[in-house]
Amino acid sequence: MKKYPVRVYPSKEKLARENQLAWHIAEIASDKTPIKADVTDMVINRMIDNASVAIASANRRPVASARAMAIAHPRAKGATVFGMPNNQKFDCEWAAWANGTAVRELDFHDTFLAADYSHPGDNIPPILAVAQQLGKNGGELLRGIVTGYEVHVNLVKAICLHKYRKDHIAHLCPAQAAGVGTLLGLSTETIFQAVQQAVHVSFTTRQSRKGEISSWKAYAPAHAGKLAIEAVDRCMRGEGAPSPIYEGEDSVIAYMLGGKDDKYEVPLPAVGEEKRAILETYTKEHSAEYQSQALIDLAARMKSKIPNFADIKEIIIHTSHHTHYVIGTGAGDPQKMDPNASRETLDHSIMYIFAVALEDGSWHHVKSYAPERARRPETVALWHKIRTVEEPQWTEWYHEQDPNKKRFGGRVEIIFNNGQKLVDELGVANAHPAGAKPFARKDYVRKFDQLTEGIITKDERNRFITLAEALPELTASQVQELNVQIALDQLTNHQRDTKGIF
Repeated sequence: MKKYPVRVYPSKEKLARENQLAWHIAEIASDKTPIKADVTDMVINRMIDNASVAIASANRRPVASARAMAIAHPRAKGATVFGMPNNQKFDCEWAAWANGTAVRELDFHDTFLAADYSHPGDNIPPILAVAQQLGKNGGELLRGIVTGYEVHVNLVKAICLHKYRKDHIAHLCPAQAAGVGTLLGLSTETIFQAVQQAVHVSFTTRQSRKGEISSWKAYAPAHAGKLAIEAVDRCMRGEGAPSPIYEGEDSVIAYMLGGKDDKYEVPLPAVGEEKRAILETYTKEHSAEYQSQALIDLAARMKSKIPNFADIKEIIIHTSHHTHYVIGTGAGDPQKMDPNASRETLDHSIMYIFAVALEDGSWHHVKSYAPERARRPETVALWHKIRTVEEPQWTEWYHEQDPNKKRFGGRVEIIFNNGQKLVDELGVANAHPAGAKPFARKDYVRKFDQLTEGIITKDERNRFITLAEALPELTASQVQELNVQIALDQLTNHQRDTKGIF
């Protein structure tokens, strides 16, 4: 692994393209280093994981709306849309839009946390959609996904977007473009231009995850996928991009991030080195913001030691800077304490999440967010007794470079009316690779079965799992079938409508 210095260069100090971050990204995207079995296995796990959460969210309004927009763009030789029949194809950018929204809606797929946040599984929908439309085989698809993960994870390790209130799709979009470039076997030059275009068009504000959080939280990564596909298409036609996109004196570091004096070191594999970043990512056992995963497990563990919740005076969660300021009371968002808040907002309230998990001893992707659950008087009373504080040690663990030492949880103090305390802590979720019960293939399949139960048939379940597990050997025609179908009478918005412009 090499570390590339990145800073702002005045226009008069010309920076050779070979020294630009976008060029280094393009170099590894066009590199054909073999992929090891453990990386291949994890890609398969992620494809199963994505499909499970996408099907579970198929009839939620944002997903149904995105699907309706895709259905308005049919294409004889196109890509499939989650839930729809495999013999119906749509323009790949719109399939990526629908599928990306479905994958993201429940906030229940994989994550990587470092200098910034990410859901690297968001790379898969656009890369898969392009593979289907252009007739690529399973091996080519595999390579594209591995690149997407590699670029995404390493950008997240090095460049913090949250500090400057920029949404994390600014790292996702160039990763998606690089992954599509690998899939298609494009030249370093073409990928270089596509990555720059993707960066240029994907910087947005973090208001999408602040205050009253709307359905745009699910749409944002899917929008990045559309932008990435369009960027690659333009550059395949010979078009260029603003350059240097990271280092330019009027570009993203200078004006979107820390300014002309800001400096970064971005790690990337050298040409010829394996791409293994996907192995550093982790999925979710619970449908909630990743920083709440360990705290949900901790709440379930602490529940048995609390005889009466009414005896609780206060709960203090000692945790990292990111957890405190993003999903904790440090955010200063009154919506995080509002019983009438949206599901998306509750998903970003560790106070709500910990209260429900403590009472129930478990977490459910639908029941735990139900309006009647959020408005239960005893839950509201407990919820409003919870606050978070930043503790430097947890912040240090959060940013630990060694993946085996990273910790994303916290230490919880439950203070009772009689002055007694119950204190416990958990660093990583049970399902984390370093956790008590790390997820393996059987766990991904179990999650798939739980989330798709009653939605798809047993035959469809077996067909998809068998196909996904054979990813590297799939023919182009089999990649076309890499989709989970739902009986149309169980699927809302499965026909073209006249509600919008399309």
